[in-house]
Amino acid sequence: MARKDLREKVYISLRRDLISGAIHATERLGEERLAELYGVSRTPVREALARLQADGLVMRGDDGLYPYRPHVGDLADLYELRNTLELQGIARVTGQIPHDADALEPVVEHWKQMRSTPPEPDADFVTQDEMFHVALLRSAGNHALADALQTVNARIRPVRMFGYFTPDSVVATIDEHVVIGEFVLAGDLDGARQALLSHIDNSQQVVITRATEALSMARFALSVQN
Repeated sequence: MARKDLREKVYISLRRDLISGAIHATERLGEERLAELYGVSRTPVREALARLQADGLVMRGDDGLYPYRPHVGDLADLYELRNTLELQGIARVTGQIPHDADALEPVVEHWKQMRSTPPEPDADFVTQDEMFHVALLRSAGNHALADALQTVNARIRPVRMFGYFTPDSVVATIDEHVVIGEFVLAGDLDGARQALLSHIDNSQQVVITRATEALSMARFALSVQN
């Protein structure tokens, strides 16, 4: 296997195991043990850990690298900022300056097509979800708002991954995206605003619940070890 393919395989495998909980939240991510686990040398493991640290799924502790542990207390503030940015994208549009339908229609159509073959409930779906919201905000004509949303997404992303583990949640998100997009394309901005607010609120509730559960489990495991 080519070195590039091997690096990607280890990265994907390690990311999957971190998100699924196969690797416990309190477990130190030692290169030697992970290399043995995945049947590779330490080099692709080291590179995968560096990428995952940049992704926010791995954090540095006092004695090495560990899976990211959610900072639940920050989530409400970050979601408040996300609400402000995304709803401003709806509010700033008027009859004279509508959303860019040429940019938004292909995005909505893509999510409609996803209804027939929903993707797996994994980290990649979180990324696709983010892309929808950024595209929606860009279609409002203020790219600075969209850039700010991307920054917020990067901070929330590692914790949001705790909220998309079931096929039902993926299907619900797809349907909600289509509804929001159709409201916007129809010029029903009040409907779009309400649908978007409900969608983000639902996401926040699920994510905080999952993150709180994950943090409680990590604390319990740590107490047992001690």
